[in-house]
Amino acid sequence: MMFSLRLGTAALLLAACAFSAWADGPKDNQPDQVRQVPPVGVEVPAADRAALTEGLAQLDKAITSLRRSANKQVLLPDVEIFARAVRQGLEHREFFSPGDIAKAKTLLQVGSQRAADLAQGKAPWTTQTGLVVRGYRSRIDNTVQPYGLVVPESYTGAGKDKYRLDLWFHGRGERSSETVFIDERMTKVGRFAPQDTLVLHPYGRYSNAFKFAGEIDVLEALEHARQQYRVDDDRVAVRGFSMGGAGCWQMAVHYPDLFFAANPGAGFSETAEFLKSFQQEELHPTWYEEKLWRMYDCTGYAVNLFQLPTVAYSGELDRQKQAADIMEAALADLDLRLTHLIGPDTKHAIHPVSAGLIEARLDQLAEAGRARLPLEIRFATYTLKYNRAFWLTVTSLEQHWEQATVTGKLLPEQNTVELALKNISGVKIAIPSGRNPFALDQPVRIKIAGTDQTLVGLRPGTDQSWEAELHHDGRAWRLGPAPVSGLRKQQNLQGPIDDALMDAFTVVRPTGKAQHPLVGKWTEAELEHLVQEWRRQFRGDVVIKRDDEITADDIANRNLILFGDPSSNKVLASLIDKLPIQWNAEQIVAGDQKFDAAHHAPVMIYPNPANPERYVVLNSGFTYREFAYLNNARQVPKLPDWAIVDLRTPADSLWPGRIVDADFFDEKWRIK
Repeated sequence: MMFSLRLGTAALLLAACAFSAWADGPKDNQPDQVRQVPPVGVEVPAADRAALTEGLAQLDKAITSLRRSANKQVLLPDVEIFARAVRQGLEHREFFSPGDIAKAKTLLQVGSQRAADLAQGKAPWTTQTGLVVRGYRSRIDNTVQPYGLVVPESYTGAGKDKYRLDLWFHGRGERSSETVFIDERMTKVGRFAPQDTLVLHPYGRYSNAFKFAGEIDVLEALEHARQQYRVDDDRVAVRGFSMGGAGCWQMAVHYPDLFFAANPGAGFSETAEFLKSFQQEELHPTWYEEKLWRMYDCTGYAVNLFQLPTVAYSGELDRQKQAADIMEAALADLDLRLTHLIGPDTKHAIHPVSAGLIEARLDQLAEAGRARLPLEIRFATYTLKYNRAFWLTVTSLEQHWEQATVTGKLLPEQNTVELALKNISGVKIAIPSGRNPFALDQPVRIKIAGTDQTLVGLRPGTDQSWEAELHHDGRAWRLGPAPVSGLRKQQNLQGPIDDALMDAFTVVRPTGKAQHPLVGKWTEAELEHLVQEWRRQFRGDVVIKRDDEITADDIANRNLILFGDPSSNKVLASLIDKLPIQWNAEQIVAGDQKFDAAHHAPVMIYPNPANPERYVVLNSGFTYREFAYLNNARQVPKLPDWAIVDLRTPADSLWPGRIVDADFFDEKWRIK
């Protein structure tokens, strides 16, 4: 089955609008009148409900039987995704049309056939070409998540050639349940399907612009595809349109060394200006919200496209052209010119002539592939969450959420590495085996721009590798890692609160009684809010344990989200004396501020004192709430590393209560 690179004009225009991100206008700017996302679905007729319930029970029985066979576990998610999709629709009223009910019946048929095949030791879908839906089990919450593939006819499981892979990110779809997504991936090729190319369509855990757990979904789906298919790691592209264009911008600037090319179309690339121009929203952010926009605002990371070929697209008349325009301006400030193709007289769609030009350019870029050892790297970040490009890794910052930049040059003719660093206190250089450009019989020098320092590193190894690590001790740059002395912010242990839900986490439910009734009522409500909204917005099931069920394995391998107070939660009680915020029956003390414990509660993130390689979080899930669901650009962290909540103000669509104090911890996890 071969797929054409050219779609007809009407087909392209209709396809482009299928998941458009248009908002509902001024109504979606009113936090006190927030519509439900996803919406309430249709009533399922009794006969259909009975048929689906029976079919789901049979599929569940088959899955239970397959779980008893250890050799079938690897492929079991490919079956489980169908059962989970139908169960979500039935239990949570997420069939949004009679057509969705029909799709659910088809999913049960496909899932049952896969289960029967797997029971016989067969898995024909793993060698199927054309449209294939696969599943994997996420490390975040142990749920199975789907993704779609277009496998070219030329692909054969027995071959040796590796294949280019294009990630394609879908647009916004408030009704894009698992059932709808899987059905679409079984029936529609998608906007582009280049010849001899695997196309991976991530679900992204619904409609979050591929951020937070949606971002991890992209990485996990890509890794699963790499394990199952012959993917050429040097020819992976990231692409998308509308909300998918926003996801493409974000992945491109945060992971510039993963891809040979980026192709964002429409969408948004930062928060403030987009909401003003597209949503006509009047913004009144707190100071810490403005800083936290820097987690996903792509303009501050624009220099990272220096080493990632990018072909942006916009319709000439599309309001979302703003995304590429503002990136174009950010790059121009760096003396870089964005390749920006514009569909003439076109609104929110991909013009067919532009589509052909895009494909031709990506084909040419695929021939070259990803740069393996760029001699010059220009890199920017605001957080150690995103800290590497090719051979350079930033290991520590002087201050999080202020822009940190590095220009690194390999100068083989001088046997020298040249580094220009700003807001950076630690870096590591690692050139893998076989790629060393330096002379083997001479030490490599490291020059630090703006100083008179030249450090002398080791000679390269005979395996043609070379590495060095540097840190600043407050006076000068030194070779080697920084001496370990207490906590410090490092990658995946840098906050803010939302970061704890981008890796394996367990919610810890209290078994005791809170010291104050208002605190107990609020913490219970916030726990249930997380459970409900995690399922709705990130399509997962929160792993919950009682405080007396937490094991050494939980502490070693999972972030712990603790709800309650020191009187009600045994795990929290065991840690409270080791946390920087004091909390007892009378008061909460944060720095030099004191708050009445009868009607205040802290939320915070901190390295778990029982295992500083993992987080502990108090009384919070992801920190944006219902108002943010209405526009993907709003889906950014609302709270920093810690905050104090006045519970006398009820939680609403913006906040968990009235925030009376909030801040980031410093680089050593201390209250400033």
